[in-house]
This record gives sequence, structure tokens and C-alpha cells, in this order.
Amino acid sequence: MNAPTGLAETPKVTKQAAGLLQAFSPNKILSRTAMNIIIAVQVAIFLLLWTFSAFAVLPKPLEVLNSIRELWFKQGLGQELITSVSLNLEAVAISAVISIGLAYLTVLPFFRPLVNALGKGRFLSMAGFTLVFTLIVGGGHALKLSLLVFAMTVFFVTSMAAVVSEIPKADFDYARTLRMSEWRVVWEVVVLGTADKAFEVLRQNAAIGWMMLTLVEGIYRGEGGIGALLLNQQKFFKMSEVFGIQIIILIVGLFQDVIIGFVRRAVCPYAVLTLERK
Repeated sequence: MNAPTGLAETPKVTKQAAGLLQAFSPNKILSRTAMNIIIAVQVAIFLLLWTFSAFAVLPKPLEVLNSIRELWFKQGLGQELITSVSLNLEAVAISAVISIGLAYLTVLPFFRPLVNALGKGRFLSMAGFTLVFTLIVGGGHALKLSLLVFAMTVFFVTSMAAVVSEIPKADFDYARTLRMSEWRVVWEVVVLGTADKAFEVLRQNAAIGWMMLTLVEGIYRGEGGIGALLLNQQKFFKMSEVFGIQIIILIVGLFQDVIIGFVRRAVCPYAVLTLERK
């Protein structure tokens, strides 16, 4: 009874192996099972390389896990994380309103040079503008928030303006054939027509806040935050704690990414259906 079963399973195993080999061929689409196997293998290799790394400065995975537990229960990592998440969400919301609003205003020629100039701000260094923002808004929470909003807005508005400029002319012409006014065309084609892309741009640019967090929370540490905690650990060369905080930031950032993707699918289900058909 066992022999036929083994013979029946052999082609299945061979087929899975052949599917994995397609990972090394260009433009191949793999099954979800094959991709899960590849991810598991890559994660295992990464952990092995990390565990047996010859670099003494790199803490071992177990040391990092122990440091996270120490930070969470004895140094208030949870509370600092709440402070940073609140600040980042506030900055994301403000920068999204400013950037999307300005991008939609590019339908008016008057605002195009302004949006284009603001987008060029992504080449500027934040270090040189810290004093300027301090003189304008003062210190404390307002300073941290303004720096984060500026850092995200210059990238966000650039991406969103590109989305608006890439709307096919045929979409505008089609809306006009339905006897819509120009402002109605803007609402239907520009605002509603790019809603799904706006969520995608938001998802991509929201990560900038976490990259800037250490800088802005290091400038003013009165409110605490995970960035200030990270700088304190780095100051005393506690590399296990530094790696632990970085891993926490990565996990929270990935969770944020998933949440924005979920909201996008809920608000714009048509975009998901379009991708599936393609």
C-alpha cells in the first residue's frame, strides 16, 4: 500500500522543485508556496550569517531579543513608542492634506510653479533649517512636528503632482463629453480618479517620518520618544539596545504599511480588482 503512495507523491515533489528552479529564470511567476519557501530560506540564511558574523560590533540575535525585553520592561520602550507613533501619525496626516491639496491645485496653472518649487526642497538638508524652524515655531512638539511635516511634504507633493500630471488626456475629454463642468471634471477625474494612487503615494512616503524620527526627537528630548531613546543607547555604545530599537521601528513601520494598504483596499476596491484582472 505504501509503494503506490510514494510513487504518486514523487511527481508532486519533482514539480515543486522545478517550480523553485524558475526563481532563477527572468519574468517567471511563482506560486505562493514557492515564494514562501524562498522567503523562509532567505530568512534562515540571514539569521545564520548574523549569528556567526565575524564582526564583533554586531550583537547576536539572542542578545538583541534580551535587550528588547530589558528596554520594554525597565526603560519604558512601550511608552516611548506610543509618543513616537502619535507624533508620526500627526505629521503624516498634516503632510497628506497639504501635499494632496497642492497636487490637486496643479490643475490651475497659477499653482504649478509653487508646487514645482516646493518639490525641489527634497534636495535640502534638514540640518541647515533647524534654526529657521525654531525661530518660526519655537521649540518642543511644534518644532518636531514642523520638521517632520516639511521632510514628508517635499517628497509627497512631488510624487502626487506626478500622478496628477500623468492622467491621460482622454479621461478629461471623456468627462467633457458627458457635459460636465470643468470643476466637475476636476472632481471626477483628478480627485476621485486618483484616490487609489493617493493612498499608494501616502504608503510610500509615510516611511520617511520614521527615517527622520531620530533627528527630530534628538533635537528636543523633553517629550521623549523612541528616537531619543535610540540616541541615548547609541551614546553609550549599547549596540544590542540600538539593534533592538531599530527592529521595533521596522516592525511598527511594516505594520503601518499594512494598515494603509488595508484602508486603500477598503476605500478603493476597484483598484484591487483592476490589478487582479491584469
